[in-house]
Amino acid sequence: MKTANTALHKLKLIEVALLIGLAAFLVSGGLALRTQAQLADRVVRLHVLANSDGEEDQALKLLVRDRVLARATELLTQAKDREEAEALLRRELPELERLAVRELAANGCDDPVTAELTDTEFPTREYDGFTLPAGQYLALRVVIGQGEGRNWWCVVFPPLCTSASADVPAAALAAGLTEDQVSLITEENRGYILKFKTVEWWEQLRERFESLGN
Repeated sequence: MKTANTALHKLKLIEVALLIGLAAFLVSGGLALRTQAQLADRVVRLHVLANSDGEEDQALKLLVRDRVLARATELLTQAKDREEAEALLRRELPELERLAVRELAANGCDDPVTAELTDTEFPTREYDGFTLPAGQYLALRVVIGQGEGRNWWCVVFPPLCTSASADVPAAALAAGLTEDQVSLITEENRGYILKFKTVEWWEQLRERFESLGN
């Protein structure tokens, strides 16, 4: 009888430990998601999709990227925050499409191009000097032809795509990110990895629940 009670006691301790772990996961997940949402409210990402994975289409993707990024960066020097950046980009979407089409035509390609601003899901992504967690972000999405090839991602506002690694903190602060947020995405130790992985887990759970509801 005593052995049975001891086993039952151990089982309850394990259950309590699991519940505590679950509670900690829920709290950390909620904090991580809030951090991601706050970051998403302050940035615009760039997403360029190639027509295909063919060598020529991938090379054309990079040419279009350079042309669109140069013009978008020029436009967004006037933007003080994400809202102004969005407004400027929306106004200039037709021009960005034309620039991309001209770049393709200059290189013997007649694929169509679609440029739009849309909420887009991104995985955790490491760039030169900073990292952004997985989640949904407003993105300038440039689709070449069928858009079925490997794509290219970065951040167009703040101008982190074109900033040197050492200049990333200053560019992020100028765009309205807080010092804590800048520290999180640029910190040199790897502590952010677990935080960002937590966001990925929550994003996956959210997507599963949404798919079950559809």
